[in-house]
Amino acid sequence: MQFNKVLNDVKIYEAGKPIELVVREYGVDAKDIIKLASNENPYGTSPKVTKKVQEIAKNMFMYPDDSMFELKEALANKFKVESSNIIMGSGSDQILEFAIHAKCDKNSKLLMSNVTFAMYEIYGKQTGATIIRTEDDEHNLDQFRKLYKEHKPDMVFLCLPNNPLGECLDTKDVYEFLEEIDEKTLVVVDGAYHEYAAFKDEKKKIVVDELISKFPNVIYLGTFSKAYALGGMRVGYGIAKKEIIQNLYKLRPPFNITTLSLAAAIEALKDEEFVVDCIRKNFEQMKRYEEYAKTKGFSFIESYTNFIAIKFDKMYNSSEVAQNLLQEGIIVRDLTSYKVNAIRITIGSDEQNTKVLKVLDEVLKKLK
Repeated sequence: MQFNKVLNDVKIYEAGKPIELVVREYGVDAKDIIKLASNENPYGTSPKVTKKVQEIAKNMFMYPDDSMFELKEALANKFKVESSNIIMGSGSDQILEFAIHAKCDKNSKLLMSNVTFAMYEIYGKQTGATIIRTEDDEHNLDQFRKLYKEHKPDMVFLCLPNNPLGECLDTKDVYEFLEEIDEKTLVVVDGAYHEYAAFKDEKKKIVVDELISKFPNVIYLGTFSKAYALGGMRVGYGIAKKEIIQNLYKLRPPFNITTLSLAAAIEALKDEEFVVDCIRKNFEQMKRYEEYAKTKGFSFIESYTNFIAIKFDKMYNSSEVAQNLLQEGIIVRDLTSYKVNAIRITIGSDEQNTKVLKVLDEVLKKLK
């Protein structure tokens, strides 16, 4: 059987290992497994959200409101935009898929950082587009400028803050860069972890209505999967000028957000206190990993997210470290697939982090 030839060059996205797989393969009791590979909120979902979902579970047999009126209105109020500036997706990566398929074909070029969210390349290659990457792993706007002038790409991707490394550009620098971009180029500003960056450093904060007002060729992506702790519900959104949103709607399938997901997202927006508390605890706990890395002589990237990337340089092999942790029931993300000798660890709860650091220390002694 023959398939589209562009698929020959498309890699399958590698998700973090699920707990069930570790139970089957290593015989670790599920209650003893700590999953810190997919950047989920370790504090779980807001109790108010859980209660709301339980209340409306009886409506699972009904299709959701496909206009998503209530959720879009809530987001419009939050970001001071119009509902017509918003499109909802099954996770923000579905909006990303819409944007790339709406804009690109085999003659297109996509510009991104050397190490960044894998789906930019995967969706891009599905259209046959050419991928252009900077030399530096982290976002380097001077390199972006140089490559933009050389290649005139159809799309540019800025992951702010960046997954899987955690760094984040200052908004001032981002704006200066965007002013140099032709309005025919669609720029994706991916804010999946932006709540964390804005909390940690005011210089990283993006005011969304200002962003899309200043730059009509920009689409901002947000999600409920991270700070709002709704990863299992799959709710994301894109905010842009109406022309962009209207074209993306031509690719949106009907009912792409479930009845329960809609209710959960609406309720989550009402409990910002829970979100802020989770973010505060995240950065308090992150200090423990930073101090650990310093005592071991490891380098790490200052993170504006809910994870930290610890580099081993030539001291250890990240794949061996990740595998040995896995055998002990601790799931982290090995960044070898990104050609980086590092592991990415989601910042867990106090109890989880205590165990992870203890086991990591034991693993490193064994591998020395």
